This record gives sequence, structure tokens and C-alpha cells, in this order.
Amino acid sequence: MVEEHRKIAVGLLFGGRSAEHDVSRASAANILRALNPDRYQVSLIGISRDGRWLVCDAGNGAGTGAAALTIPDKAPQIALVPAGGGRFVLCDDDAAGGSAVTRFDVVFPVLHGPNGEDGTVQGALELADVPFVGSAVTGSAVAMDKDVAKRLMRDAGLPVVPFITTTSLSRIDYAAAVAALGTTDLFVKPANMGSSVGVSRARSEQEFAASCELAFRYDHKLLVELGLNGAREIECSVLEESAGQIRASELGEIVPASKHGFYSYQAKYIDADGAALCIPAELPPQQAHRIQELAVEVFRLLGCEGLARVDFFVKGDEIFVNEVNTLPGFTSISMYPKLWEASGLSQTDLMDRLIAHALARHQRRRALSSE
Repeated sequence: MVEEHRKIAVGLLFGGRSAEHDVSRASAANILRALNPDRYQVSLIGISRDGRWLVCDAGNGAGTGAAALTIPDKAPQIALVPAGGGRFVLCDDDAAGGSAVTRFDVVFPVLHGPNGEDGTVQGALELADVPFVGSAVTGSAVAMDKDVAKRLMRDAGLPVVPFITTTSLSRIDYAAAVAALGTTDLFVKPANMGSSVGVSRARSEQEFAASCELAFRYDHKLLVELGLNGAREIECSVLEESAGQIRASELGEIVPASKHGFYSYQAKYIDADGAALCIPAELPPQQAHRIQELAVEVFRLLGCEGLARVDFFVKGDEIFVNEVNTLPGFTSISMYPKLWEASGLSQTDLMDRLIAHALARHQRRRALSSE
């Protein structure tokens, strides 16, 4: 339990080894600005592209005005101690054991994609007995793997876009994919990646081959999905404020610029005019309510905790669950915080609730383990 008279020590973990490294740095800058300095003592821990954990407080200040936090290559390196009650040690090449740095009350992992959002870092934090924001190992791993997540949703009777999988060891060709899905219009995406990295459209044998080569740069397993021409992209933010008390936000719609064709990485983060965000989404009330219900149902089904953004396709009266992001973007243009702001919850209040959930969950699980 954190003493009421002192600030809560927060370790903000960002960067990472995935292709979403730069998105993570931008998300972390926005979260740092949203954390109330009167309540939290924040330390910045950047994970370099080569996997080193570095103390990045120097040079980042309070993050005010910075589009993204930086990870200096020469920053001091630290390591997380298993079963250490949140203890990190400073790596010192000249000393045998290193020296203690601090014990964080809670870690906020602002990591997107593999080696961060997929349960790997969550497992390390659990081994070290550190409270952390967001889903634990199971929810993180299941939601990260789009193949596994879609199979669970399909088996539960939830509506998903028809798909097949292919791997680097047993590839399928375009003809087989067309035969399986009944269309020549396909989307190819890495099974374990986010931010639309490695996603492309394929409407011919040549495009399909190029799409697979692109996606295989990021994962050994790919999803091949039926293309839904004319479908709308609707997103919903989900927040677990206490055990089992789960809320769905207002809905938002992503309208990609026609030059992009779909909500690609370039449309999201590079092209300032790549897409329009429409909040709230213009949907019939009954359909909007059903999407919110589905978002909460998917959150529970996949074992998510704390927060997630659930993405949908809507075509006419049909609703399809697209994917779940357990550590969604928190950049200045990201939907997750914007949808909560539209629902009456400021980013500062959102940070308070996420951290409170993490601390309360850790206390519950400690109590269970001691019985």
C-alpha cells in the first residue's frame, strides 16, 4: 500500500524493440504530460532498439512540448531484479553487483507491439513483484496474436471478418487464399504487430506475393483476411476501473484519406492529413450500443485488464470485431484518450484511474497468494 502523504513513484517504460518504437516514444511524451506532478514522482525508463533498459530522465524534462521522448544511447543502463519488490539496479561494469536505484510503486508500460505489448514485459514485471498498468500475461499475449484472438472470438460466436493464416514454413499462394475466402480482394497483415505496420492490400497474385514478403519482415505468421469494401472503421475505448467494473467509451470513426485506401501506418503517423477522426461516430443508437456491448464482451473474453481499444468494421447493419489493442496509442492524435475525453474523462483523470487499478489489482493478487 502506498503511503498517502507521499507521491506515488511511477516508472514510465517506453521505446522497445518492435517496429512501433517511435510510436511508443510519442505516446510516452503525451502520458508524461498527463500525469499529475502533485501526485506522481515519475522516472523515465527507455528501452533501446537493441533491448537495453536505460534511465532517461536527463534531457527529457517534464516532456512539455516534446512530440516524443528521447532515449540517449549513453544513458545509464538498469536491470529489473526478479522477486525484488519493484527494485531496479544500476548496471555498473566496474562493480560486481550493481547498486540499487529505486523501488517503483507502479510501472506504466507504454509499449506497443512485440516485446512489450505481448506479455513478455508483463511477465518480467510479475516476476519482480511490481504493480503495472494494463493487462497481465494472458490478456496481453492473447490479444497481441490476432490469429489466436480471432479464433477465440469466432469460437465464442462473435462476428469476425473471415480469415486464414499462413506461416513462413507453410506458405499458401494467392489462388489458395482466394479459394478459401471466396474473394480476390484480400488484406495481408502480421499476426503479432500493431499500428498497421506491415499491412497491405492484395488484389492480384503479384500484389499478394509482395504483401506476404512485406508482412513476413515483422512476423513468421500472417493473417489473410477478406476485404470488406465500403466498411467503416469504428473504435471503442474500454476501461476497467475496478475488478469486473468495465466501461465502454463513446465511439469514434476513422475516415482514411482516399489517397491511402485504408488506415495505414503512413496515414496514422506520417501524413498529417492521412485520416479524419470523427467523434462521436454517426451511428444509429441501437447499433452504437451493440458495438459498446461487444467491446466489453471481447475485453472479458480475451482476459484483458485495465484498458484496451477494440476496433470494429461496420458495413450496413453488420458489425465485425477487427482487433484488440491492450496498450493502445496515447499520442496527441490517438483515439483511446480522445474517446475518453469525449466521454467526460480527462487524460489526467484517466491516468489516475489506470494507476489506481494497477495498485488495487496487485494488492488483491498478493492477498490471494498469501492465503
